[in-house]
Amino acid sequence: MAADLTDAPAPAEEPAVQNILSIDIGGTGLKASVIDRHGTMIADKVRVPTPHPSPPGVLVEAIATLVKPLPHFDRVAIGFPGAVRANIILTAPHLGEEIWHGVDLAALVSQRLGGVPTKIVNDAEMQGLAVIKGQGLEFILTLGTGCGTGIFYNGELAPHLELSTHPIHKKYTYDTYVGNAAFETMGKKRWNKRVERVIALLRSLTHFDHLYIGGGNSKHVTLDLPTSVSLVSNEAGIDGGAALWSPRKGRHPEYDIGA
Repeated sequence: MAADLTDAPAPAEEPAVQNILSIDIGGTGLKASVIDRHGTMIADKVRVPTPHPSPPGVLVEAIATLVKPLPHFDRVAIGFPGAVRANIILTAPHLGEEIWHGVDLAALVSQRLGGVPTKIVNDAEMQGLAVIKGQGLEFILTLGTGCGTGIFYNGELAPHLELSTHPIHKKYTYDTYVGNAAFETMGKKRWNKRVERVIALLRSLTHFDHLYIGGGNSKHVTLDLPTSVSLVSNEAGIDGGAALWSPRKGRHPEYDIGA
């Protein structure tokens, strides 16, 4: 007699992600919080200065110390200031280029935090995951210590282009053209002129449907922006970690701070 398949045990389902430790690694500061799978913070954000010099072992220990006060998490999402592919660091312009190439930071952090599954992407891309609408070609530009970028098409993350180190004008790269050092050297008015030029170049390069400008220095942007360009809060750099583990459609409109 054939077996009654209705009595066979159902295949075990993978446990749903509950809480995610989301870490935003910046050139000047490390920020972290625990969020739920929808991207809502369930703990106050913690922050410490980024150690310099910052070889992998030093950074991992700084992360472990940073997250001690935070509640339980079962996944980790990290935004890193450089090119990342399949959790492997390719570039780290603000942390020491040579010592970081080829480092599996996700594995190092996972091991240090007791084996918690960990994923890592570029920090601008993680912020973009929180703010994109998922329609057409969307581009995020983050203005902070340097200049970060991320490209999305119909909500999917495209291969990373490390424009931060790409030449933009004479001796300048995007990092040195509109990074924080340029802002402090030339002042807000001249820096905004450079940001305006960067927007025009990105439009010509990508023909984006929408450009989002985030990062710590986005608050200094005073340009009269077209409807296809908007400012978004830097807080999105933490929330985007949810999309690495629980992909979702849409965005959090509260991150909009200008049109």
